[in-house]
Amino acid sequence: MTLPAQLRDWLLDSDPVLRWQVQRDLLNEPEEVWEASRARLRTEGFAAKLLALQDADGQWAGGAFFPADFDFAGPEAADGAGQPWTATTWTLNSLRDWGLPAHALSATAELLAKNSRWEYDELPYWGGEVDCCINAWTLANGAWLGADVSGLATWFIEHQLTDGGWNCEWVTGATRSSFHSTLNSLSGILYYQAKHADADELSVTRHAAEEYLLQRSLLYRLGSGEMVGPWVARFAYPFRWFYSALRAVDYFRTAALHDGIAADPRLSEAIDLVRQAQQPDGRWLQEWRHPGRVWFDVDVPPGEPSKWLTFYALRVLQWWDEESPAPR
Repeated sequence: MTLPAQLRDWLLDSDPVLRWQVQRDLLNEPEEVWEASRARLRTEGFAAKLLALQDADGQWAGGAFFPADFDFAGPEAADGAGQPWTATTWTLNSLRDWGLPAHALSATAELLAKNSRWEYDELPYWGGEVDCCINAWTLANGAWLGADVSGLATWFIEHQLTDGGWNCEWVTGATRSSFHSTLNSLSGILYYQAKHADADELSVTRHAAEEYLLQRSLLYRLGSGEMVGPWVARFAYPFRWFYSALRAVDYFRTAALHDGIAADPRLSEAIDLVRQAQQPDGRWLQEWRHPGRVWFDVDVPPGEPSKWLTFYALRVLQWWDEESPAPR
């Protein structure tokens, strides 16, 4: 895929956390080019701002999943208000997704082991808790920072539901998997496997969960064939914990490249949904914004062209058009 010059220049005129990925994944620039851009993350832009906000004890905002000042009975906790996105786990997720090298966080893994506890039962940070989404992010962040999270890898094998996926509400009796929970879990498991080549025991678990989504074409309820929810076709960045067709096909791109396999033809309807959202000028719009407290905005308001969503969509379509064996 050759990008029009205007679209290419627009994408490159961005924060280093995005620019280096555009250079690597869309423009196929030499490694020395995108690595030079990536090296700037530590000293400028969004990543550098988040690094400067880290507490002395290794946390952000004084808490593991919620800020230390979060009032669980207050207006910020009301339905629809949106949870804060400033605490440790959310900040680590951003830095990892942006490609910050782990050495930029030096002793963070040790500091969190010593100082951070989950709001649920005061459990130690790297041991995770009961929520599969939280455990998936902890699994990935631990693999990235070099913490021992092997116990969490086993946790996902032990807590996989019979239909193949996971549901964060399992602890209150849920027995059917959730699209959101399953995709978050898959992403954490895949990242862990990418860092631990000997984690073969997770492959069967991961492939079963992938099959859960593929059987549903990433979009539909298995029984009725209805779209599982309006959020499937609603694209927003940052992704947070929410499922969307774009985020799902991006996961399957990463998984296929990791496994060395071709694109599964059952992705085709989700790919079409992504393609249909492209604007006449070649860009994708920010469709909404997940409410909640943030350190600072990293993308545009709803209704405006999003460089992040355009990057993810173009990357997925480039892979699909080059690698998929299925007629479309």
